[in-house]
Amino acid sequence: MSDNRLTFKEMCAKFDVTPRTLRYYEYIELLQPDREGRSRYYGAREQARMVLIMRGRKFGFQLEEIRQWLMIYENEGNAAQMNAFVEMADRQMKELQDQQRQLQEAMDALKSLRDQTAAGLV
Repeated sequence: MSDNRLTFKEMCAKFDVTPRTLRYYEYIELLQPDREGRSRYYGAREQARMVLIMRGRKFGFQLEEIRQWLMIYENEGNAAQMNAFVEMADRQMKELQDQQRQLQEAMDALKSLRDQTAAGLV
């Protein structure tokens, strides 16, 4: 066994995910650990994929988008994957900007209502 491989438990700890999450990522084919009997081992490839998955989740990408993006590397190589990422990032930036605008509108409306309510208490 290679020293850089992680066990299931080590993988959960390293990436701060629950066992259920890690099993789900395997189920939807984001990860494909080596299996030895009932044990799972995660090599450098799976650990690198997990870094990308976690980064994608942080930025709000859907798991299916991440899965398809990871498949681009497998099928078409690094350059195609990078081009796809730029397109995905542009779309996600627009989505996040829309969410930011909606959140600001909600905060402004709540502040206004709060101020009106507070003024009525005087």
